[in-house]
Amino acid sequence: MSQSAGLIMGAILLVVLFFYTFWPENSFASQRQKTRLDFLLERKDQLYENLRDLNFEYRAGKYPEEDFQAQRALLENETAQLLAEIDHLQQV
Repeated sequence: MSQSAGLIMGAILLVVLFFYTFWPENSFASQRQKTRLDFLLERKDQLYENLRDLNFEYRAGKYPEEDFQAQRALLENETAQLLAEIDHLQQV
C-alpha cells in the first residue's frame, strides 16, 4: 500500500469516526414528556433511598440521636405528603 493510499484511508476513517461520534440521535424527539405523576414517583424513590441512607449512617454512629430523629421526621413528613399527592393523582 502506498503512502497516499494510506492517507486516503486514514482520512476516510477520520470522517467516518467524526460522523459516528457527532451524529444527532433521533431518540430525543421520541421521548415522551414527564407527567407530574412520573416526577412524584421518582421523588418517592429518592426519599426512600434517603431514609435508608439516614438509617445506615445513624447505625454507623455518624448522627447523634436528636439529629437523626429530626432528620427522619422531616423525611417521613415529606414522604407522607408526596404519597398523598400520588394517591390523589392516581385516582383522578
